[in-house]
Amino acid sequence: MPHPQLRVTNEDREQVVEHVKTAYAEGRLDKHEMDERLHLAMTARTHADLMPIMNDLYGTRPAYVPRPPAYRPAVPDGGDRVGAAASHLFALLGLFIIGPLLMMVTAGRTSPYVRKHAVEALNFHLTVLGATVLLPFTVVGVILLPVIWVVGMVLCVVGGVSALAATEFRYPLTIRLVK
Repeated sequence: MPHPQLRVTNEDREQVVEHVKTAYAEGRLDKHEMDERLHLAMTARTHADLMPIMNDLYGTRPAYVPRPPAYRPAVPDGGDRVGAAASHLFALLGLFIIGPLLMMVTAGRTSPYVRKHAVEALNFHLTVLGATVLLPFTVVGVILLPVIWVVGMVLCVVGGVSALAATEFRYPLTIRLVK
C-alpha cells in the first residue's frame, strides 16, 4: 500500500474508476453514489484522497484488490450481423458507396456493430474509388486497376462472412476518412 501522502498517477485513478464502475454494475452503489465517487477519484491528488472511495467497497486496508473483470461487448444478434454483412456485400450489387452509407445512416443509428462494419466498408470503397481515379494516370496503375477491383470484391465477401461470424474485420491498405 503506497504512502497516503504520495501523489497518485492517472493509472491509479483509472483503477479506482474501474472498481467503482464494477461496484455500480454489481448493484453495490446507486447512480448518485457512483457519480460522486467518480468525481472524487478523478480529482484525487494523493492516495489519501482515494482511500475513502474504496474503504467501504473492499475494507479499510486491502492487501490485494483484484482488477475488475474486463468489459466484453455483447455478441450481436442475427439482425445486426446480417445488416453488417450487407454493408460489405452491397459492393457485389454495384452499390459500392451507397450501400454502406445507407446501412450506416439507417441500421447504424441503433446498432454500433452495424455502424462499425458500415464505416469500415465505406472507407474501403472510398479508398478503391480514389485508386480508380488516380491510378490510370500511370502505366503501372492501368495494369494494377483490374487486380485491385478483383481483390476488392474478394475482400468484400471476406468482410461479409466475417460480419456474419461476429468477428473483427479491417480492410487492408484503407484510408479511414469516415470515423
